[in-house]
Amino acid sequence: MFEKILVPLDGSEHSIKALEVAVQIALRFNGKITLIHVYSLGGFSFRATPNKEFIEAIRKAGVNILADGEKRAKAEGVHVETVLLEGHVVGQIVKVCREGKFDLIVMGARGLGKIEELVLGSVSDGVTRHACCPVLVVK
Repeated sequence: MFEKILVPLDGSEHSIKALEVAVQIALRFNGKITLIHVYSLGGFSFRATPNKEFIEAIRKAGVNILADGEKRAKAEGVHVETVLLEGHVVGQIVKVCREGKFDLIVMGARGLGKIEELVLGSVSDGVTRHACCPVLVVK
């Protein structure tokens, strides 16, 4: 039933809890997990193009978030893959879900602070509205 599970990670406590739930679901249904981290440069205000070092630092933070998630899932014996993308967070998650024909998305209820969430919009809300499969939001 839930053989292909997509888990967006942003390093927040909620996303780590979501990963823990996804691991349990994967174990129960003999499923596989794909971890996705989407970083966006669109939320920053630049007067000039961001330099390579800045972009690489953001990208590396994403790599580290995925590596930590991969380590946690593998420790439980779950097959895991990782995807790192740049772009609109909701759009990229929904696109990967659709193209990968996932059975379930398990994600944290909140990653950003309350003020940032009000300004930028809720990723979990956007994914829930546009996903092509069921979405489990973990608090």
